[in-house]
Amino acid sequence: MEVPNVKDFQWKRLAPLPSRRVYCSLLESGGQVYAIGGCDDNGIPMDCFEVYSPEADQWTALPPLPTARAGVAAIALGKRIMVIGGVGTSQLPLKVVEMYNIDEGKWKKRSVLREAAMGISVTAKDYRVYAAGGMGLDLRPHSHLQHYDMLKDMWVSLAPMPTPRYAATSFLRGCKIYVLGGRQSKYAVNAFEVFDIETRSWTKFPNIPCKRAFSSFVTLDDRLYSLGGLRQGRLYRQPKFLRTMDVFDMEQGGWLKMERSFFLKKRRADFVAGSLSGRVIVAGGLGSPIRIQCPRPWEKGTGLELHFQMGLQHLWEACSALVTNDHPTFVLLIHSPLRLAPPRFPWPPPLSTPSCSCMSTSRSLPTALHPQPSPPAHPSHRC
Repeated sequence: MEVPNVKDFQWKRLAPLPSRRVYCSLLESGGQVYAIGGCDDNGIPMDCFEVYSPEADQWTALPPLPTARAGVAAIALGKRIMVIGGVGTSQLPLKVVEMYNIDEGKWKKRSVLREAAMGISVTAKDYRVYAAGGMGLDLRPHSHLQHYDMLKDMWVSLAPMPTPRYAATSFLRGCKIYVLGGRQSKYAVNAFEVFDIETRSWTKFPNIPCKRAFSSFVTLDDRLYSLGGLRQGRLYRQPKFLRTMDVFDMEQGGWLKMERSFFLKKRRADFVAGSLSGRVIVAGGLGSPIRIQCPRPWEKGTGLELHFQMGLQHLWEACSALVTNDHPTFVLLIHSPLRLAPPRFPWPPPLSTPSCSCMSTSRSLPTALHPQPSPPAHPSHRC
């Protein structure tokens, strides 16, 4: 498969967000990007709700969230946007579920979750939303798997996940939901489990080879990439940012053994990752040297790396840095499948200047080169 040259990828500065915030959730629907909630300078959850139009390069305010919150799970269902859980103004997880009708421009309350939760991972199939895991009021990870039937406005409990967790990454492939990683309390989870929607049963897959927190996952063709992250410290071991790349072959059902020469060029965690035109892209994040207790942006700026596979060779190439290089930033790829991911680390206050960036290729590529989009990732911390 032909992939574009590294020089074909370009950054463009877009219209900034209307206000400063952290823990905002982003969602693409119908070629537009929606910014949902977040926390202000004082760590107070916000009710802001805006939409970005790539044609006009402009943000427009929409009716505010009925319930102010941050770190929500959000997913699009046709012309509707569903907002689930998150953290409220009480700084506690919520069970509130609300749905926005894009055509009507109105919010409606929907049936609440069985328990309040944050850090929920969501996917959707056939107008049913599947919500996996989360962390409740008691700060314990959930093993819940629930599906929401939009026609009946009802949540139905399904077989629980074998491994309780929150802040996991999930994606849909056919009739199966793949759930990877996540956390239990402050510790990383390397579990990889798959739920079959037709049989309503779970299957345990081989664990992610390297256990780490704040890594990123990308699907491309028949392979799943587990990238970077933070190896957590233990009694006699210091925490360490990683360059690790693990690759899971969907057809073979196992993790491939990767040589160190295939790893990322830079150690990093809590970064944006996705796929575009046959390439795996990573950008921004945190890296060494850094104090874990007081994280700072990667000191050399939010660099970008592009990866492509040629036969059995996995090659990483450096690309131009983000146009905003004084902080980690989220990336918006409106017409491509790059996952939208705001930071999840215990982050500094909102930026003095809200910013927004987009990456695209300078040449038009056949539609067949574009893989299916992976779902948004969601923040997993309180404000």
